Amino acid sequence: MTTTPRELPGTTPAAALTDLTDLTDRAALASQPVGYWTWVANKAVIRHIQSAMARTDVTQPQWWTLNHVAGAEDGLTREEVGDRLRPFIELGRELIDNAVDHLLARGWLTEGADGRLRLTETGREAKSRTKDLVTRLRSEIHEGITDEEYAATLTVLQRMIANVGGIDGKDPRGGAAVKTTLR
Repeated sequence: MTTTPRELPGTTPAAALTDLTDLTDRAALASQPVGYWTWVANKAVIRHIQSAMARTDVTQPQWWTLNHVAGAEDGLTREEVGDRLRPFIELGRELIDNAVDHLLARGWLTEGADGRLRLTETGREAKSRTKDLVTRLRSEIHEGITDEEYAATLTVLQRMIANVGGIDGKDPRGGAAVKTTLR
């Protein structure tokens, strides 16, 4: 059974894009909905990263946990791991605990009597292997994109986030919580 990608008015379905260089009309690009394209980019990038990590038997939450624990001189408690990850990702407490439990079971982390998690030698080796993978993935994702283009993209996205009141709907600039005027 074949399915066709859902087409939003004024968009070219992502699956139909085989050569982005065909999209040279700036007016047409400027009229494209940012929500659609950020969603498509998010799905594609996350799929790529998660697929590559799955082939090495590591999940993103496990990688993030290894990375944060390794960066803490005295290790971290489970709660501190959660506190560090929650502002950046939408993980429930269970998913973070699950990542910690798996890393403990694999012998990549150890938990001291003080409740602090620390990397084992095997964990440091796994972190190093995963770091190499993450570096390669970043290179693949950024292929053909200059640092200036990447920085400009992030700057525009950050400005759009602020324009709509931030991620939680509260304007960090002290303005209205949610804009309601149409332009």
